[in-house]
Amino acid sequence: MRITVCLTDNRPDAWIEGLRAALPGAEVENWKPGAQQADHAVVWAPPQSFIDEQPALRGIFNIGAGVDALLKLRLPPQAKVVRLDDAGMSVQMAEYVCHALIRHFREFDIYEADASEGRWSFRKPREREDFAVGVMGLGVLGERVARAVAQFEFPVNGWSRSPKAVEGLRCFAGEAEFDAFLGATRVLVNLLPLTEATRGVLNRRTLSRLNGGEPGGYLINVARGAHLVEPDLIPLLDSGQLAGATLDVFEVEPLPAEHPFWRHPRITVTPHGSARTVREASIAQIAAKIRAVERGERVAGVVDPLRGY
Repeated sequence: MRITVCLTDNRPDAWIEGLRAALPGAEVENWKPGAQQADHAVVWAPPQSFIDEQPALRGIFNIGAGVDALLKLRLPPQAKVVRLDDAGMSVQMAEYVCHALIRHFREFDIYEADASEGRWSFRKPREREDFAVGVMGLGVLGERVARAVAQFEFPVNGWSRSPKAVEGLRCFAGEAEFDAFLGATRVLVNLLPLTEATRGVLNRRTLSRLNGGEPGGYLINVARGAHLVEPDLIPLLDSGQLAGATLDVFEVEPLPAEHPFWRHPRITVTPHGSARTVREASIAQIAAKIRAVERGERVAGVVDPLRGY
């Protein structure tokens, strides 16, 4: 069995060493143009030239959860595209979202601003029942985030494309229930996969429906930058319709130095770090999935190209 590794903007050596240890007997090599045909590929943002040189691939294993960039390529029709289920990312995502939520709810950002100017200030406590949190996307990451938020006794809503039942959540599904989900939500957490159907889903219309259309909604985007129509955000913040936003992902990354998001007082920017791939756990998961594919077994995380996730 041959495995080729193609990791754009990532050092491949530790991945190759780990895969060799996890799959004794397999030939694992870093891809170079003109390389031998492989049975499986472990990739991140591979170029089309790599795919074109590997028409016999049976499995393409992505080292992240998001596969939108990979699905833009012309892939071998027989190859299964497999994403990571978790591999240490869901707990990081839950940490990030809970931090952003609690920072906003407890107004710690205002305390920080006051402290920087030497002011001893007081903020009236707010009621949790007034801060319903809505999680868009109830996959592995979304469900873990929703459960973590519920531990802090916030009301939690969940929205997914198809119906789901998650204990402790008020679940909405499909286009017919999307507006009701938004209206019942004050703090919106986006964890949707990026597809043509979800591109631009965070826009003036949808964000204006938060909190029943009343001012005070809040956005946390940890999925993909292209979910947000960026020019729509600042007018909503300046008008008071939205109280703020925490953004970890952007249409262009790194976020350009001249971008207004850097300087807006109600936007918190982080550099796409809400959940980093944990290499050791990811290698173990990918190796197990490769063994399962070789045995002809079903594996979790196989992407449906028509749905985009």
